[in-house]
Amino acid sequence: MDLFLKAIADRLKDLLIELEKHFEADVVSYYGEINPFYEKPFRDFIEQLKKEKPEQNRLVIILNTPGGSAEITEKFVAIIRYHYREVYFIIPDYAMSAGTIWCMSGDKIYMDYSSSLGPIDPQVFNGTKYVPALNYLEKVDELIKKENLTQAEFIMLREIDLAELKSYEQAKNLTISLLEDWLVKYKFKNWSIHRSNPEKLNKSVTEEEKKERAREIAVKLNDTKYWHSHSRAIGIDSIKNILRLEVEDYSENPLLRDLIRRYNDTLTGYILRSGIEVFLHSRNYF
Repeated sequence: MDLFLKAIADRLKDLLIELEKHFEADVVSYYGEINPFYEKPFRDFIEQLKKEKPEQNRLVIILNTPGGSAEITEKFVAIIRYHYREVYFIIPDYAMSAGTIWCMSGDKIYMDYSSSLGPIDPQVFNGTKYVPALNYLEKVDELIKKENLTQAEFIMLREIDLAELKSYEQAKNLTISLLEDWLVKYKFKNWSIHRSNPEKLNKSVTEEEKKERAREIAVKLNDTKYWHSHSRAIGIDSIKNILRLEVEDYSENPLLRDLIRRYNDTLTGYILRSGIEVFLHSRNYF
């Protein structure tokens, strides 16, 4: 390792250890797309970290991702939940699509005023790249309901692969199912008393009510007509007021915000200058 890389690696390790002390946890960073190529490297990465401190049961993931595969996200969650009882997510910049789905498997989500999640319109691989599945489903639905199709529209509708269309529907159902499961199991596990609904204030929260809230959030995040764009940035105010989901807001915590930004800005600056697509970082892995 040359002197420049060693200086960057040492600096990042020092900042990461400060974060580990603050959260009393193992802390890792995941930067880049979520796709099948990184399933085994991610498994090995987590296993290597856990071996060093087998008694540690809290993991913090600093996540920067444009999204990717919901199926691989499910595998990632299985990996980290095998090794850790508590999982927190920090979103210093953005976690879109499958990244948002991944966050919903956490016990806590940390964001500030400049952080963003995104709609969970599932992305499917079309042989070349990941594309938003719901765009296809909505376009087909639009054409089917249209009374007078143009010749071009008729040809396009006729050539649609029904099996592929079915896979898009299944992808949509999977994203909703994962959120329903994870929100109830992890994010809502300590939600026992109603705190905001005036009609139910201070009453006990039932398991069915948790499932209902989880489904509301999942369906809303899947509503492309509401968000208008797959790439729409959903900030912390929208998450709190529209989705009515609790997040840990560190905007007014200057010490924590500064620590997160010093680490994240150093890391992302290095990644962008190096042209790296996916990067994993821990105290013992650079």
